[in-house]
Amino acid sequence: MRSDNELYRRLRALPAGRLLSEEVPAFAALQGRERSARAALIRAVGTVVSACRDERLKSSALEWLRGLMKDPEEKVRRYAAAALPKFTAGVAEESALLDALKVSGEERERRKLASALEKVGGEFTLRAVESGATSGVSVRKVRAGLARRAGAAATKMDVPVPVGVGSRIHLRCRRGLESFVADECAGSPFNVREVRAGCVVAEAARAFTLAEAYRLRCFDFLAFPLGNIRDASAPSAVEELAALIASGHSVGLMEGLSEGAPRYRLSLPGASARLIERVAESAYARAPSVLNDPKSAGWTVDVIPCADGAEVELRPRVSPNPRMSYRTDAVDAASHPPLAACLARIAGDLRDAVIWDPFCGSGLELIERARLGGVARVTGTDIDPTAVGIARANFVSAALADVRGDFHACDFRKVKEATGLAPGGLSLVISNPPLGRRVRVPDMHGLFADLFSMSAEMLAPGGLLVFVNPLRREPEGLPLRLLHRRLVDLGGYDCRLEVYRREA
Repeated sequence: MRSDNELYRRLRALPAGRLLSEEVPAFAALQGRERSARAALIRAVGTVVSACRDERLKSSALEWLRGLMKDPEEKVRRYAAAALPKFTAGVAEESALLDALKVSGEERERRKLASALEKVGGEFTLRAVESGATSGVSVRKVRAGLARRAGAAATKMDVPVPVGVGSRIHLRCRRGLESFVADECAGSPFNVREVRAGCVVAEAARAFTLAEAYRLRCFDFLAFPLGNIRDASAPSAVEELAALIASGHSVGLMEGLSEGAPRYRLSLPGASARLIERVAESAYARAPSVLNDPKSAGWTVDVIPCADGAEVELRPRVSPNPRMSYRTDAVDAASHPPLAACLARIAGDLRDAVIWDPFCGSGLELIERARLGGVARVTGTDIDPTAVGIARANFVSAALADVRGDFHACDFRKVKEATGLAPGGLSLVISNPPLGRRVRVPDMHGLFADLFSMSAEMLAPGGLLVFVNPLRREPEGLPLRLLHRRLVDLGGYDCRLEVYRREA
């Protein structure tokens, strides 16, 4: 095996054209054990040629692999079966795999052929399996593959969600932002029933659509609770999970809100692939209309640890996010969109406000605040010209009538010179600044000291500074008074969301 891997790594470094023009003819001249010893070439061709853009090379590779399915060497046939699914296989490839499976007497080869057919098999495979002509192939996986190739999973956003009034909904969010989510529920289709760490438990006050739910901007994702299991690691968890996935509530949601065959993936941290397979097979036996598809599913079944076991939730994978329809692009260190919405809300009511984001990135905080109204002008600065261009494009895409937007590539300390903003003329400074994680900052303490100083200079009396502070640093000797502070989880580390008011 070590020699196979070493040969594969060497061959994988070669261009696709050279593999086919030099290595494949050399392989064809080999016989017997020498041929088997070079089988890593088949794996390399599958990896390299399937990823190239030359359709002629791909066609040539597929023809070669189909021919290898009749090779006298079992190892060669097995490697060819594993390589075929890397390409966009068609009827010819499916037929070659089916023919090989019918005559193969090697158990290891049969497993590899079955695995390949589960990935590329179509109607012929489905008929062969259902008629009993072919064994060892999962009908569930073939059907999931057919559904996947029929089109991308899509969620119906504008039809009523098939749940009754009073049904529970979980609005998941970053820990520390729960109160924003709860407050935003006022006037929505939801009544808040409980607030937990990272989750607002609501109930449907009336019929609603997912489009209505996603008008709320402060939660990360919406999920439908299916029930609890006692211990996700216990043997009993397989049947408990399968029963919840195949329940009438779960199937009704997936069937009612999916375009095409409903498909889900199971998110069970720490679980083996074998355990997930067992759950998927059991759920399929109970509800064959719903398919497990780990690659391209419109739903996720989340298993979330809790005090008395684990909660099981069904989450629609809403993509693209309708709340971010204005976002044309993003930068590597872009803000988490719900966090930007929460920063915008905590600024409160504004009137004819002039606001500035010293580290605007892709512009989310400025746009989210302007969407709430009361803003006359937004100004974004960022030291990265690419980010400024993206922020400008996003602002234009947001189509915020009567709001002037200015974006400048400059150091935030040069805001007066670059933008013409006058000291004491700002209503709000709002930002999710560099936190020193994804973008390294040589002097974090100096940067935040200057942010406090520039905010105090540029804000009018009564104006607000709203930002995320990764440091235990406060303004010293400046007319900024702390109004609010809370810890927020920013993806594995806590920062302080803070609000300061510029005193007279």
